Amino acid sequence: MTAIKHALQRDIFTPNDERLLSIVNVCKAGKKKKNCFLCATVTTERPVQVKVVKVKKSDKGDFYKRQIAWALRDLAVVDAKDAIKENPEFDLHFEKIYKWVASSTAEKNAFISCIWKLNQRYLRKKIDFVNVSSQLLEELPKVTEESVPSGENQSVTGGDEEAVDEYQELNAREEQDIEIMMEGCEYAISNAEAFAEKLSRELQVLDGANIQSIMASEKQVNILMKLLDEALKEVDQIELKLSSYEEMLQSVKEQMDQISESNHLIHLSNTNNVKLLSEIEFLVNHMDLAKGHIKALQEGDLASSRGIEACTNAADALLQCMNVALRPGHDMLLAVKQQQQRFSDLRELFARRLASHLNNVFVQQFTQALLQLYNRSYFLSVPGHDQSSTLAQHSVELTLPNHHPFHRDLLRYAKLMEWLKSTDYGKYEGLTKNYMDYLSRLYEREIKDFFEVAKIKMTGTTKESKKFATLPRKESAVKQETESLHGSSGKLTGSTSSLNKLSVQSSGNRRSQSSSLLDMGNMSASDLDVADRTKFDKIFEQVLSELEPLCLAEQDFISKFFKLQQHQSIPGTMAEAEDLDGGTLSRQHNCGTPLPVSSEKDMIRQMMIKIFRCIEPELNNLIALGDKIDSFNSLYMLVKMSHHVWTAQNVDPASFLSTTLGNVLVTVKRNFDKCISNQIRQMEEVKISKKSKVGILPFVAEFEEFAGLAESIFKNAERRGDLDKAYTKLIRGVFVNVEKVANESQKTPRDVVMMENFHHIFATLSRLKISCLEAEKKDAKQKYTDHLQSYVIYSLGQPLEKLNHFFEGVEARVAQGIREEEVSYQLAFNKQELRKVIKEYPGKEVKKGLDNLYKKVDKHLCEEENLLQVVWHSMQDEFIRQYKHFEGLIARCYPGSGVTMEFTIQDILDYCSSIAQSH
Repeated sequence: MTAIKHALQRDIFTPNDERLLSIVNVCKAGKKKKNCFLCATVTTERPVQVKVVKVKKSDKGDFYKRQIAWALRDLAVVDAKDAIKENPEFDLHFEKIYKWVASSTAEKNAFISCIWKLNQRYLRKKIDFVNVSSQLLEELPKVTEESVPSGENQSVTGGDEEAVDEYQELNAREEQDIEIMMEGCEYAISNAEAFAEKLSRELQVLDGANIQSIMASEKQVNILMKLLDEALKEVDQIELKLSSYEEMLQSVKEQMDQISESNHLIHLSNTNNVKLLSEIEFLVNHMDLAKGHIKALQEGDLASSRGIEACTNAADALLQCMNVALRPGHDMLLAVKQQQQRFSDLRELFARRLASHLNNVFVQQFTQALLQLYNRSYFLSVPGHDQSSTLAQHSVELTLPNHHPFHRDLLRYAKLMEWLKSTDYGKYEGLTKNYMDYLSRLYEREIKDFFEVAKIKMTGTTKESKKFATLPRKESAVKQETESLHGSSGKLTGSTSSLNKLSVQSSGNRRSQSSSLLDMGNMSASDLDVADRTKFDKIFEQVLSELEPLCLAEQDFISKFFKLQQHQSIPGTMAEAEDLDGGTLSRQHNCGTPLPVSSEKDMIRQMMIKIFRCIEPELNNLIALGDKIDSFNSLYMLVKMSHHVWTAQNVDPASFLSTTLGNVLVTVKRNFDKCISNQIRQMEEVKISKKSKVGILPFVAEFEEFAGLAESIFKNAERRGDLDKAYTKLIRGVFVNVEKVANESQKTPRDVVMMENFHHIFATLSRLKISCLEAEKKDAKQKYTDHLQSYVIYSLGQPLEKLNHFFEGVEARVAQGIREEEVSYQLAFNKQELRKVIKEYPGKEVKKGLDNLYKKVDKHLCEEENLLQVVWHSMQDEFIRQYKHFEGLIARCYPGSGVTMEFTIQDILDYCSSIAQSH
């Protein structure tokens, strides 16, 4: 390896002014072994640059070449793989990782040690050495050129001086000293032995001088020894004094320790007292209820605004005291337990007072509402009289009673209800059920009477009847109901059988009246005019407009009064309301814990279903009545109901109002579809009289009526798509059944039936401009045109029959190949034969035939469509076309013969005009 090292220094690095410090024979790991050398070098010029150079043999193998070089400052990590076991592998991390396998572990360690030393000496950035033995990483002393004595060879400290500093360059001072010494001995270069002897003699002289100097300083050494002995004596004396001082301080230390311990006990006692005072202040401040609050909870007036405010503040203070977060150990104190028990008693007392008072308020409001209901005299049956003849005189408008005053009075207790909900959920739930019981019966009466008024207004019934009863009878009925309510108010969740019985009786009377209205005779659309339909539309809109704010106001009140989440609820069914009424919630929350948010949203929906459970059946009954009065009323109901559903969904898509109206909208849409189906069925069942002409078919006129009405109703409506689908079904049925009737018609020609009805359909669609029926409009026009032409050709036929036969023969000869100018030479078609035929059709005969044709057409066509002149003008044009055709044949086949028709085109025009005017 030494020979290789010198060869590399000589051949590769000396020409580049570099010195080779260490070398290792390596090959790449994991590949086919191709040996090369990694060399650690430094430049001889300043500033010194340190490099790692890869050298490999040439392909011929007779010399070495430099392959790649890396600056040592670019080296980031040296990984020796294993710091304990011998392992020839190592990695060098430059811009990428180079994996090497050394020929021996010793070479690898020597190379890594050299890299470490070069890093310590020349680089500020330190290289990270991983898995390297600590013996290889010996710290070099940080030497500089100024700290090295002149003439000394600076070497890299460590156990491998020969590996790093085989040659040390002289600094400037050393070079100057050598030059001075060599100038004094000119023969130093020529005679090195004489120069060495001279240096040896001078060194001996210097050594002798040093020995004499040491011997001359013996006295001074003795003096120094004496001074040291005296200093030792002084030190002994100082140590004695320090020992005495230490004994004195020991007693002081004991006293200070006692004082410190005493102060610690005093500080501990003060700390405990402060903490105890803090605990007492905490309990007093957070668990002490003011006497005014206690009095308000026990005796506060719940009827006045000031009393309600005082009770609310007291209840909040009580709740704060009960919900205070006690610190560990407080609940074991007897005073705390007694105070908590006192708070519990106050809470129970006030909750009982509040629940009883609110239940009484519910009863009072229900009583007032009943009195108002009786005073309005809404169609109630009179005892002892016939229901069919005894109805109360309707003297009020179609409006629902306003419950805003009741809501306003109850909302004063909203905060107290929230307190009751969080403290005693059982009583809160009992109040909720009582409120639903009272309100469901009250709303059932109000809404049923409201719908009875609406039904009578729709049917136009004007039966006079006696007033319901005298005021004492009203008061006795209200008193009886109020007593039944007070009897059940003792227990918040008690029975309400008397109220149920009263409601059942009342609803029975309503049902009997409702059924009597629905059992009225069927009314066809022909018996009603536009005013009747407009009246129905206004009444139906007023019904929905009255119901919508009523439901929204009640839902808003329930949310505020019972402190329930109002929005984002889930749509439900009537069965869920029955679960609520049957005690499902009480079974789930009998422990007094509040409902979660999602259950609160359900509770609003279920309460609304329970309170307004009669709305959907009554709306369905009203819709059935409107459909029975006039099937076209389903159009009005579909538009109005769709608009109100859309409005309700914009407010809250899952509200009770939105769900209920959505369910009713399904019924309305079903009735609308049934109306369309009935019209199509009526089209199919149309029977035409065999003795009279057909004219405009009834279902074509009904389609015109339906389309005109629908376009006025569905203008800017949300459910326009439903109407477009209905249009498509109806027009398809109209087209099919017009053709069916035309085929079955015996009195009126098929073309006339098709022409007149499709002309009427085309006129209707053109006038209404229904965008979804543009294709049908074009189809109707085409059918009308085709059948008009067909009828004209069929009815006109061949008014000049013999002349027609003659010219048909002429055309046949021409078709056989005879030239047109040679036809006159044919015996059967000569000029004499032509003149004979023409003489048979003088102008009088032509006019007479046209007059008979006009009368025939007049019998076929109906007066409603007024197509007689159109058909007559088409026949005139067709006759003139035939005349021109005959004239053309005469001119081509009989040129120069002078043969002409005995009447002219102008005569034809005059004949047709005079015939039309005479009729």
